[in-house]
Amino acid sequence: MPSTTDTPASSPSGEPRPAGQPNAAGEASPAGAIVRPRVAGVGRVLVVVYAILALGAFGRSLVQITEQFNDAPVAYTLSAVSAVVYIVATIALVAHGVVWYRIAWVTISFEMLGVLVVGTLSIVQPELFAHATVWSIYGIGYGFVPLVLPVLGMIWLSKNRPVRTGAVAGGAA
Repeated sequence: MPSTTDTPASSPSGEPRPAGQPNAAGEASPAGAIVRPRVAGVGRVLVVVYAILALGAFGRSLVQITEQFNDAPVAYTLSAVSAVVYIVATIALVAHGVVWYRIAWVTISFEMLGVLVVGTLSIVQPELFAHATVWSIYGIGYGFVPLVLPVLGMIWLSKNRPVRTGAVAGGAA
């Protein structure tokens, strides 16, 4: 199985960096390694928003579960689930390698499904949710960020796939 590394797969100009060529930190990627570019630019903003939402959902669910769980166990459990999803998605977006890339896709896809299902159910059958969750009415309590964020995450992931670096030609370094 190919090794993974956290070195960028491309030069600052965006061109693929040949295996063995050092990055800005002076580290070289091994030939044939699978790498994913570091989180920068829009990706960094995406990670910050995910981290803020993770903290908000975690804090909300912690208070709800410890102080009011019997009032709305389904809603508060869903808030806790959304917090875990946002925490794992944040870590997966920052971490490097194919496995973390796949985990990011799974968590963000689950998030999208959760927002759509819970959002729709909270409108058509509001009695299911005695109290609001992070995903109720498509994240209305959070300015619809829970609805937009997974779409942006999927777009970012599709444009930042892990890439395999090429082998050093002729063994020259």
